Amino acid sequence: MIKFSLLLCCLYTAFLTVPANAQTKTAKKPNPAMAKVEDVAGLPRVLLIGDSISIGYTVGVRELLAGKANVHRPLTNCGPTSRGLASLDDWLKTGGEGKKWDVIHFNWGLHDLKYLGADGKNLADPADKNSKQQIPPADYEKNLRTLAENLKATGAKVIWRNTTPVPPGAAGRVVGDSVKYNDIAAKIMKDLDIPTHDLFTISKEKMDVMMRPANVHFTPEGNKILSKSVAEVIMPMLEQ
Repeated sequence: MIKFSLLLCCLYTAFLTVPANAQTKTAKKPNPAMAKVEDVAGLPRVLLIGDSISIGYTVGVRELLAGKANVHRPLTNCGPTSRGLASLDDWLKTGGEGKKWDVIHFNWGLHDLKYLGADGKNLADPADKNSKQQIPPADYEKNLRTLAENLKATGAKVIWRNTTPVPPGAAGRVVGDSVKYNDIAAKIMKDLDIPTHDLFTISKEKMDVMMRPANVHFTPEGNKILSKSVAEVIMPMLEQ
């Protein structure tokens, strides 16, 4: 009986030594957009490249193109163009090395134009003299051109998706910078004969419904609208 009491005492003591947050912490549910896709034989392969905006519409696009295409994405936020340059070769192997892509729908921009602090602080105040854009316009142009050329060289049908708006009050970014970066991208895509999917205008015109207040991210309804638009742009490419 004494041994049993000592055991209970030890177990109770051990429980008390576990941090409170660990006692109540629950496992974070995985984002379904990051689920690995098993290809259905005979269906074309689509790759979505982009940041959290593309993560938001990935599942919807998969559902809308179910039975028509295998829709993949890199299992990460693709961030700024600098990350694209470092990781594109690996991302092109998503779903299996040596497999070809039929359509690639891609974007970089919101992470390029955001401001960092002198100490690397994310989403720093653009008005602070020590803040700077993560990828300034001249570097963005150089990086994006290289990435677009590399994507076109895969032989896939490539679609540039322009960068969505920065709403008033969004931290670490300046309203109107999406337009500046989109203008740079438009010139590159014209030079390379790559079509542009204009999600900027769709989002701008319905910002009150589609986007969160003072936030570059989208509401659930907004993600549905984006998903539908992306699927509608990709579908004709699959039928060609």
